Amino acid sequence: MLERWKIPLLLSPALLLIVGLFLGGLGLGLIGSLGYMPLLGREEINLDAYRNILTSENFYLSFLLTFYISFTSTIIASTLAVGAALILRRHFIGRSVINFLFQINLTVPHLVGAVGILYLFSQSGFFARLAYEFEIIAKPSDFPAMIYDPLAIGIILQYVWKEVPFIGMILLANMQTFGHDYEAAARSLGANRWQSFRFVLLPLLTPGLLAAALIVFAFTFGAYEIPALLGQSYPAALPVLAYQSFTDVDLNARPEALAMGMIIALLSAVMIFGYARLARRYVRS
Repeated sequence: MLERWKIPLLLSPALLLIVGLFLGGLGLGLIGSLGYMPLLGREEINLDAYRNILTSENFYLSFLLTFYISFTSTIIASTLAVGAALILRRHFIGRSVINFLFQINLTVPHLVGAVGILYLFSQSGFFARLAYEFEIIAKPSDFPAMIYDPLAIGIILQYVWKEVPFIGMILLANMQTFGHDYEAAARSLGANRWQSFRFVLLPLLTPGLLAAALIVFAFTFGAYEIPALLGQSYPAALPVLAYQSFTDVDLNARPEALAMGMIIALLSAVMIFGYARLARRYVRS
């Protein structure tokens, strides 16, 4: 009986701290989003904050922009990660060096990468000045807008650069787990290289790929610092809009900021629940 509870008891201090901070912050945010703020003289529970943001055009524009950034970044990063994992799976000269270089930016903070994107791709950045020096453009300001632009190209570049190694290492670990036997069997039965990948390798990679992609999507959907540094001011990404409302000089705007935070948290929870259902269904099939 004691052995059954040994591991939970050993983990309980860390779990209590993590779960307490998470659920405590989530609970306080939920209460605040319902308008209950005694320090501001607001002691009535209501849905005014949710009603205000769900009838606001700014909210929907920010939501669509955030979804576009997250979806595009996840799709591009997942596609490139699959290709990178397939290459790194092979044995070739210098593979260990390439593998190290592929993983190295996992240790680089997102904010540092964003500063690099800013200095490289802005209209006063390195590539703009380089194009001007080689007379490709008449002046640096003619360089295509990739920072603070409506298409959020700079934000997507940063997320792709950062998340490709993350997804790629998960896929590479999966490939090393099940080896080459399944593909070899498919090739012996007459499948070509594309067919063995499409019908054998890709289905085996799907659970890991789906899990990594959902993690990336949830992270990019709720991240603040990259859209704040590289994104346009209007419409702003949803986390940026929530932060702007939270730091507004009018404290009455704070419930709306908390309500946006609750919506972001709800969408992340829905994605996690959806992944769990899809993974369970995939395993059963």
